[in-house]
Amino acid sequence: MSKALFLDRDGIINIDHGYVHKKEDFDFVDGIFELCLLAINKGYQIFVITNQAGIARGYYDQAAFERLTQWMISVFAEQNIMITKVYYCPHHPSKGVNEFVMKCECRKPAPGMLLKAEKEFSINLEHSVFIGDKISDMQAAKNAGVECRILLNSRYTEESADEELAGVCKINTLKQAISLLK
Repeated sequence: MSKALFLDRDGIINIDHGYVHKKEDFDFVDGIFELCLLAINKGYQIFVITNQAGIARGYYDQAAFERLTQWMISVFAEQNIMITKVYYCPHHPSKGVNEFVMKCECRKPAPGMLLKAEKEFSINLEHSVFIGDKISDMQAAKNAGVECRILLNSRYTEESADEELAGVCKINTLKQAISLLK
């Protein structure tokens, strides 16, 4: 079984400007390429696990998301980084304008996207790592059995309760995550 580095997208790979869906608005977070290169050298496969409620809300469609994703993957490839797969949830349980307004098992904090990666790529979740910037990222990782959960401090984590952060390593920059990869 393989181990994976699971990355949230907005806030971890790119600066979270809110519903980013065009490459003109896609600014890479400092340290993301260095982190991914190290992870590959340590035997991790890289996956992106991202909620994309902007699709349910009608801000952009799946085709726009997929175009941006292919561009993002190509930028990583230029850095000699292969992203194994991008999993995304287009749903929102209550807000939106289309068929994607629904409860689902893929929207974080549910573990659906991680469990799909586990099944499709024989991932050992216990030996994998999840890096995110929201409590829902940490909950999804915990719900899937990922023991190494790394939370990048952000505007979403300021009011987190201590019990929500049990077992989570908090960092202020992605470069701090480098020392946590085994």
